[in-house]
Amino acid sequence: MASSQTQKGIITYALSANRQRPLAGTASAAVFNTYRRCKAQFLYVVPPLAFAWWVLTWATEKNEFYNSKAGRTQAPEASDEATQGGSVRG
Repeated sequence: MASSQTQKGIITYALSANRQRPLAGTASAAVFNTYRRCKAQFLYVVPPLAFAWWVLTWATEKNEFYNSKAGRTQAPEASDEATQGGSVRG
């Protein structure tokens, strides 16, 4: 078996496909991959956030009502206790 000798004076350069176009297809793949991941997590994120938004809105409206003139006149025993200096400790 004869081995070939290395040739002198011939230089060969090679560049892999990843080095030629390192970001080939990244933009389009990122859009579809992001959509797929968001769709998969939708039911884990949106319902708790919607519920928290609803609770916050309800509590804000309730607080605004209780601190309004109509809210204070609706519950006179609470306002009587507050004006007479009722204590929490009894």
